[in-house]
Amino acid sequence: MAIQRQFLPSFHKSILPSIHTHLRFHQSLSSSSSPPISQQPSSPNSVSNPLMVDKILLNLKLCKSPSFHNSTNMYRTLTPFDIAQVLFQCRENLELGLMFIDSFLVNCPNFRHSTLSLCVMVHMLVRGRRASDAQALILRMVRKSGVSRVEIVDSLVGCYDQCGSNLGVFDLLVRTFVQAKRLREAAEVFKLLTSRGFFVSINACNSLLGGLVKVGWVDLAWEIYREVVKHGAQLNVYTLNIMINALCKDGKMGNVDSHLLEMETKGVFPDNVTYNTLINAYCRDCNVEKALEMMNSMSSKGLKPGVITYNAILKGLCRMGKHSRAREMLSDMWETGLCPDTNSYNALLIEGSRKNTIVDVEQLFDEMVHHGVVPDVISYTSLISYFSRDGLMEKALMYFKEMKTKGLTPDSVLYTVLIGGFCNSSLVSEALRMRNEMLEKGCLLDVVTYNTILNGLCKEHMLGEADQLFEEMLQRGISPDYYTYATLIHGYCKAREMDKALVLFETMIQRNIKPDIVTYNILMDGFCKQGFMEKANELWSDMINRGIYPNCISYSILINGFCSVGRLNMAFTLWDEMVGKGNEPTIVTCNTIIKGYCISGNVAEGEKFLTKMITKGTLPDSVSYNTLIHGHIKEENLDRAFSLLNKMEDQGILPDVISYNVILDCFCRQSRMEEAQLIYKKMIERGVNPDRSTYTTLINGYVSQDNMKEAFRFHDEMLRRGFVPDDKF
Repeated sequence: MAIQRQFLPSFHKSILPSIHTHLRFHQSLSSSSSPPISQQPSSPNSVSNPLMVDKILLNLKLCKSPSFHNSTNMYRTLTPFDIAQVLFQCRENLELGLMFIDSFLVNCPNFRHSTLSLCVMVHMLVRGRRASDAQALILRMVRKSGVSRVEIVDSLVGCYDQCGSNLGVFDLLVRTFVQAKRLREAAEVFKLLTSRGFFVSINACNSLLGGLVKVGWVDLAWEIYREVVKHGAQLNVYTLNIMINALCKDGKMGNVDSHLLEMETKGVFPDNVTYNTLINAYCRDCNVEKALEMMNSMSSKGLKPGVITYNAILKGLCRMGKHSRAREMLSDMWETGLCPDTNSYNALLIEGSRKNTIVDVEQLFDEMVHHGVVPDVISYTSLISYFSRDGLMEKALMYFKEMKTKGLTPDSVLYTVLIGGFCNSSLVSEALRMRNEMLEKGCLLDVVTYNTILNGLCKEHMLGEADQLFEEMLQRGISPDYYTYATLIHGYCKAREMDKALVLFETMIQRNIKPDIVTYNILMDGFCKQGFMEKANELWSDMINRGIYPNCISYSILINGFCSVGRLNMAFTLWDEMVGKGNEPTIVTCNTIIKGYCISGNVAEGEKFLTKMITKGTLPDSVSYNTLIHGHIKEENLDRAFSLLNKMEDQGILPDVISYNVILDCFCRQSRMEEAQLIYKKMIERGVNPDRSTYTTLINGYVSQDNMKEAFRFHDEMLRRGFVPDDKF
């Protein structure tokens, strides 16, 4: 006890005045802010449990961890104010304070700390350069419900002088809010500190500005930036780069030059990161020429483009389809002493894997490997996609195996590429095998993978398997999207299972997945092909009620449907409506009307419509003429049919095998075999290859005239051309 008596008197005298002063300050703040989260002592000018405080301090001085598991009743008498007082007394020995806090939290995890007690410890830890421990305590306050930013800021500010702290504590406060992804609160804390005369360092400002720009809160970032400039902070290149990124994200590229000039007047000059950010933004906006201009101007600032700079340009050029120029840029990199990396080659490989490109992907891949650039999963995915799209699945699998031997793990994107390739090559069993491998490797199938397989199954008319896969998809918790339903609906419509297609359509709507014009067209086409025009009409009305307006394809479908069932008046009414609404009819729609005239036995009107069509600027095709030729043949008007065949040629439309076969069939049925022979010769002269139907028609014609010699001659020619006669012959 002798030691205690010597220690305690001086101890209390040194700290009580300052702690009492702070308490009055803190209470005055609390009255205008949120209520404190813990109860303060009943008497503000006294310690509620001085004996307990003394015991704690003594134990700490003797380097004993104050364990209170045997004295919980006495411990419960402590208040947050008592805790704060212990911490004040430990400000010269931070380890003792930390020992106390840790032990205290372990033994009393449910104790309700005040903001004051935590803030005092934060100050002490910052002063002792224990930033990580201080940040942990700030995080406790940040995450504690009921503690406002005002309370935290005012508590830290209120005991700042008494704790002999430094401004780093406020930097840490702002950074902690940023790292906790509470960016709006971080901005509020910044403003509160500024209003109380405390300004954080430019590094902390940059942390806040960077966080705001990253999540897209660009307006708030500019607001904070203006405050930073207003208070005369020493801006640096990091500030410049953050705000340049803000301009790029906001699409305000026109303000870039003025901002760069403004920063230069402040002594802040762009670096490689600045240029890379701008070049990337210009390339993203397909303004590659401006990006190249920026890159070429780097040397005037004493800067040299790096691999990242070139990669941005490469991506921009590839995105615009300028593959040759991208290849030249890749060569320039080697010539200037820069080694392209995996991303450099991937930019070209990705673009090359898409359709209608002239990039030789395999050659590029070989060049990459030759130069010692290591391909990654993206490189292999691009290469495999290139072969898969062209149906070269053996080669795709070869690289797939090579990739795995090199220790690279295929992802769901790569598996989906292979599955799509197999489905497009009608190798659905291989696609399903690949899907099983995905599951075995623990690679999750997403909605895109399922849609790819479903599309393959529907194309092969494997609707039972498609049903099972759809059920599996639901059981695995994968939500079907628009493409899932559209694929299945199309599959059922092609299979003439309209009831199932309609059920899926209704389910789609119930799940709030909006159908589009394509979905309606598929369904209406399915019903029209089966002659269910009333149902097609209902869908038409439903489509318009949902604000989806018919296009030329929609009109063509219904016009064709009405023509097929002989309701020509409805077909022509729809035609007039379509033209009246400014929809330019396509050749498909025009051909449908011609077909309607021919079905009704009014081929002459069909020809008039063809002439009208030409004067309106819609050029007929072989289908237009074949329909009319077939109509004349049905009416036994061979001369007119033959005349149309010649008219086709005059207009530069080459008759196809169907055109010739229709006329040939009519001549043969009428036993006019000489004319049939002439048509056949004309067909050969025009470079139109006869098909199986051509030969069958001629053989039957000669057999009906008992001219077996000619019949066998055409039979032999048929075999030479690789056609097999039917059983009747």
